[in-house]
Amino acid sequence: MSVSSEIDVLVLGGAGVDTVVYVPELPLPYADSHMVPSIEARAGQTGDFVALGVHALGLRTHHLDLLGADHHGDLVRALHRERGVALTEVPQPAGTKRAVNLVSPDGRRLSLYDSTRGHDGDRLPPETVRALASVSRHVHVCITQPCAHALPVLRGTGATVSTDLHDWDGANAYHERFAYEADVVFLSTAALADPERTMRRIADRGRAGVVVATAGAEGAYQLLDGELTHIPPVAPPAPVVDSNGAGDAFAAGYLFGRLTGEPPARCGLFGAVAGAYACTVPATRADVVSREELLGATSP
Repeated sequence: MSVSSEIDVLVLGGAGVDTVVYVPELPLPYADSHMVPSIEARAGQTGDFVALGVHALGLRTHHLDLLGADHHGDLVRALHRERGVALTEVPQPAGTKRAVNLVSPDGRRLSLYDSTRGHDGDRLPPETVRALASVSRHVHVCITQPCAHALPVLRGTGATVSTDLHDWDGANAYHERFAYEADVVFLSTAALADPERTMRRIADRGRAGVVVATAGAEGAYQLLDGELTHIPPVAPPAPVVDSNGAGDAFAAGYLFGRLTGEPPARCGLFGAVAGAYACTVPATRADVVSREELLGATSP
């Protein structure tokens, strides 16, 4: 495989399809059946959204993951083709990853992931990972199982690394290899009893120079050089309809700031604006904030 140009952001993993179901409330009361406004499948899981996000902000982007030779894989391929995001796919015999997202009227989400779409032996080819990472400025690693085995390959490629631990509880050992191998670590405070303690443990035990914990409507927190600061929330530009993809959008906005040389506080502002925008987009659409919208919302 030959790569002809430099890549700003290489995204590993996280390609798949969500079936979005709008429900009257969460938790959903038990009943034999419920009438819902719509049930719609659309391409876009965490890696897809990060890739779309940084690409829309003008960064040269490449996405690498396993995909099945199935209808769901075709949806993912079409999404990347339509948005102009380069995609390298590895055959996935078990089929393309998929999930069902239950979305309540206030935008909260419950995701159900299909555990049959993969097996323990799944791998991203090391030679492919190395070739792409070696011509990339930065690699964002999703916490899917094949990406865990790709982490050692990234060492020595010259690329910085980020990851998103999502709603880690601070105890599950699976997440630790990602947390301690990344230069930039994103996570949510949702399942953390003591967010600051967890953030400091990540910084102390791993190589992260910055740890960012998103806290929904409360904004986010940034740990840098031992100092914890608050990133204020940003008012969404339209009514909140869905929180799906908000964390991915925050990561994309933050990475855009970091890779364009902005100071940490402004990187956090970019993340907050992108995350707020994502909350105004229905889960059935894979829309992300544009560079013009982001810079317009953050201009002095």
